Amino acid sequence: MPEPLALDVRGLTVRYGSATAVHDLTLAVPRGETVALLGANGAGKSSVVNAALGLFRPAAGTVRLLGREPAAALEAGGVGAMLQHGGLPSEARVGEVLALVRRRYDDPWPLADLVATAGIGGLLDHAVDALSGGQRQRVLLALALAGAPPLLLLDEPTSAMDVEGRQAFWTTMRGLAGRGHTVVFATHHLDEADAVADRVVVVAGGRVLADGTAAAIKSRIAGRTVRFRCPGPRDGLTGLPGVTGISGDADLVELTTSDAEATLRALLDSRTALPDLEVRGASLEQAFLHLTTQPDAAEPHATEGALR
Repeated sequence: MPEPLALDVRGLTVRYGSATAVHDLTLAVPRGETVALLGANGAGKSSVVNAALGLFRPAAGTVRLLGREPAAALEAGGVGAMLQHGGLPSEARVGEVLALVRRRYDDPWPLADLVATAGIGGLLDHAVDALSGGQRQRVLLALALAGAPPLLLLDEPTSAMDVEGRQAFWTTMRGLAGRGHTVVFATHHLDEADAVADRVVVVAGGRVLADGTAAAIKSRIAGRTVRFRCPGPRDGLTGLPGVTGISGDADLVELTTSDAEATLRALLDSRTALPDLEVRGASLEQAFLHLTTQPDAAEPHATEGALR
């Protein structure tokens, strides 16, 4: 018998009154993957996570975590969660809260390793109310990991962190993935999805628009970007062969082109120098914007295609 999926969502529909937040969404996540639910605020990402955790009853569809109903999977300690607006008890110390949560599990994560993995060394004696935003997120991660769960569901986990804190957090996530944990996280940070996830699921309007590796999603955008320094006049750039768009600021020019070779030949013929010349493929940001602003850009039957 095949091993149950870490997360198995089929035909999920979530409504808040007359508003539909998630529409007929299907998503299958095998064990051991790191998956980003990528979308703008209001795309439906948090609703998917909340429904997966059984925090409300969906209007339609089913959710299974590790082959179980959400409540049963959580009760068994198989799932760790970080919610976007997760709270901590006031007037307590970090070590006290962590000890309380660890006592819930028959076989909790060993304390020393848990503290090191979550990066909360030196915080155990701190008052919860005195923690910074980034420190609170680290403590919430430790609580999510307390039962050594095989599946982690994270909703905008780095929202209160600075750049250094985010980088350290995702180093931790890569380490957890290396230990075999399944990590599903909702984010609107494209750089996080690109750098961390094995698989990116683009969500907009409560629907799956694309599902695949970051490289595969980027490949959906034809053409390349030609960048160079151009402190002088920019006359004639829009008329170059293959150029479909021009952007940039200060003295940096970015030409979007459907034929990079023809564009480069024309540039070399017309200019004596092209300082800091670069030719790049599409970025995840360009692919995301293309998918979410062009109605015909989404994968045909993307929702069904997300079921593997």
